[in-house]
Amino acid sequence: MAQVVLDAAIKLCRVYSQAIKWDSYVVNTDEDENSMNNQRVDNVTHIINIVTCTIENLYELGILAASGGGNLVTILNISWKGVVTLLQLGKGALADKINIGDVIQTLISLATESLRCTAELWSSASKETLTIVEAKRSFLPIKFYLINAVRICSQYPSQALGVYKEISLCVLMISAFGISLSKETHLKAASESLAEFLEPTSFLLLLTLLNSAEVKHDSKLQILDWLFSDESLSNSMHREEIISTVPNPTASLGEIFRVNCEALPRTRKLLLGQVVLFLDLLKSSPDLREEVVLGISTKLGCLFDFLIDEEVYSSILVLHVPVLSSSGPTPELSWNPMFSYVLHALKTFMVVATATLAWDEVESFLLTNFFHPHFLCSEIVTELLCFLVRHSEIEMANDIIDRLCSLFKMMPLSESALLRCFSLRKMARSISIILSYATESTIDRVYSSILSDDRSHSSAIMYNALLMEGFPLNLLSDNLRKISNQRILTAFCAFIENTGEILVVDGSSRSRSSVGLPVHALASLLLCPQINNFNLDEKSISGALKFTVAVIHEYKNASNTSHKDQCSKLLSQVLEIISNIKHLYANDHMEELILELHTLFVAGPFASDIWLYQCKPALASFMAGLSHMDIAEGEGSKISSAVWELYHMLLRERHWAFVHLVLNSFGYFAARTSCNQLWRFVPPDAALSFDKETGSETSEERFMSELKAFLEKEAALVVHPCKEQLGLLRKDGLELKRTFSNDLNVESEVPGPQIMEIDDEEQVMKKRKVPDGINEGMGLLQSGLKAIGDGLTWWKQQQDDSNELQEEFSSHISCLQDVISHLVRLADRD
Repeated sequence: MAQVVLDAAIKLCRVYSQAIKWDSYVVNTDEDENSMNNQRVDNVTHIINIVTCTIENLYELGILAASGGGNLVTILNISWKGVVTLLQLGKGALADKINIGDVIQTLISLATESLRCTAELWSSASKETLTIVEAKRSFLPIKFYLINAVRICSQYPSQALGVYKEISLCVLMISAFGISLSKETHLKAASESLAEFLEPTSFLLLLTLLNSAEVKHDSKLQILDWLFSDESLSNSMHREEIISTVPNPTASLGEIFRVNCEALPRTRKLLLGQVVLFLDLLKSSPDLREEVVLGISTKLGCLFDFLIDEEVYSSILVLHVPVLSSSGPTPELSWNPMFSYVLHALKTFMVVATATLAWDEVESFLLTNFFHPHFLCSEIVTELLCFLVRHSEIEMANDIIDRLCSLFKMMPLSESALLRCFSLRKMARSISIILSYATESTIDRVYSSILSDDRSHSSAIMYNALLMEGFPLNLLSDNLRKISNQRILTAFCAFIENTGEILVVDGSSRSRSSVGLPVHALASLLLCPQINNFNLDEKSISGALKFTVAVIHEYKNASNTSHKDQCSKLLSQVLEIISNIKHLYANDHMEELILELHTLFVAGPFASDIWLYQCKPALASFMAGLSHMDIAEGEGSKISSAVWELYHMLLRERHWAFVHLVLNSFGYFAARTSCNQLWRFVPPDAALSFDKETGSETSEERFMSELKAFLEKEAALVVHPCKEQLGLLRKDGLELKRTFSNDLNVESEVPGPQIMEIDDEEQVMKKRKVPDGINEGMGLLQSGLKAIGDGLTWWKQQQDDSNELQEEFSSHISCLQDVISHLVRLADRD
């Protein structure tokens, strides 16, 4: 009977409404209007009162039915549909009679409360896998509330603006809830159902405000400011209590829905929801108004502020999220890596922004964050610039590349800048990656501009920095590629011919950051996919192997850690070169090199040196190339025994990266070698021989099974990461966040650059002139050094029983001589 009464009341209001000309209705009429018009107004007012009364009663019934525990589904359905239907009558004339904002807020409250109860139920339940049917059944009433709220907001956007915080918070909660569900394997169905059922509807709720022509531009910006304000993150970046906060993984899912509007700027519970919502806005930018696109472009920096958070950082790297794609005839749901979703959303926004005023903001954002201290943000910027160069017009791509190259040339250019940790190397890496998507003419132009003065010291540093970071030499034009390859090869051959002189002088001298640049250059060149061999003559081949042995000897004789570090890096590079030039393995000096490597890594006193760890990846590559040698097998063969023990040493390494590299090396070797006794290459205590549970029992069968799975690539990737993995990434993210915070503190304390006016070249020379006292001191140092050298010579001639002490003096004097020579060059430099 209640259903019949409600249907009749709704139909009555609809019939009355159809009989009224709403366009001619005016509430405030003049007193001199005729009685006919006054009567018409009275009739309209009477009907409005009836409709208003009906809506209010249906509204109350809807609230009552929602709290009925599911027993009043029919009343719930009729009452709320009736409210929406009647509010659509009168073309907005009911806005003055009914508080539309309260109706919308009530629907949102019903939705969030239902979600909270559902979330707490799933949190307290057992870990049994939830089915799609159960998840959709739980979300069905929530979608009903949201759809009705969307319909009302689209009819009354100005009134809905009064509760924009409640609307935005509801959308944030649903986004955050979806991310939380994606972390739980047994709630995968719930995550998919939410992405398919609730997220599109809740997002549409926000779009009705942002895309409405009735909502002013300032109001739309106000919504974006409230949703994506970076003020709270910036203020908390330096607060240790906020930085050290790690979310509780055992917290109930229902905690997400306990956040109120006042707590949003301070809470971190919805941070992932803010990221997902921002990405959804970026992805939907083709459907947004231009002023909204411009407003979003000003908030791109806020997205990077969110990515710095350790919880967001760990989720971006490992989480997979359900994404609803509408590219085909029917929407399809697929699980995509969250990092890919971030890139896709930003690229979509870039395409849209190029045709609007927002492009200036986007371009400024990309260039400003090119040197972002957090590696995740800088990697994203590099990928976006690659996308821009790959798909934009040639003029736009060249303009971006020219700006980056100009900035590259303005960086401090010293030998120490070639260290991997310096900004010069980081920028060289990004430029090299971006250029790999540029046209051939652009790459030629950049290469020629860097080498405009090949005799310049700064040009050499820039050139080597680009080579060491993988400059795409294989994409140069044919003529320029031949010239560059020949130049690198000539420099390498000249370098290894002066092995003794270079290693002794540079090994104990001034700055070792640039030692062996020709070796680094050739190693980088061989990484190009289209460059896999060189026409080295027999002399150069022998010289390369002798040079490697000389580096090993130099490492053994190194007297300090810095020298050992440099020698190990040089050894790593030359081993990579040998592994990429296969015909080097046929040289007679290869056996000598293998024995020296065995002494260094296994049999000698240096096997446990920490500096040798950075050589082991290159050693694994070198060992794979031994399959191209004819190795004599047998117990009495020194070469065979050395190769066995080198593989034993590598296969015992338990770090996952070494395990991967060594298995790849051993698999390559085993598939191609002529050796028959392959079991000798595997030690009984290899890393993969141990039991995974206890880590104490070994089994040869277990190793062979793991090796077979690796070679056949049978191991499947796990879509859902374990909580331990997320926890480790949170720790990494927390450390990166602290580093970023420290960088901000240092930057704020560094005084601004002092501008010095320079009139002409004479004044430049005057500013650079070294004081006379330094020149006088240089002369005294050189005279004193000569006197010491003469005394040492006399000492050696007179006494033969102090060789050890004399050698120590000679070593220190050699160091002193190099330091003084370097100071003299500095003093003479303009």
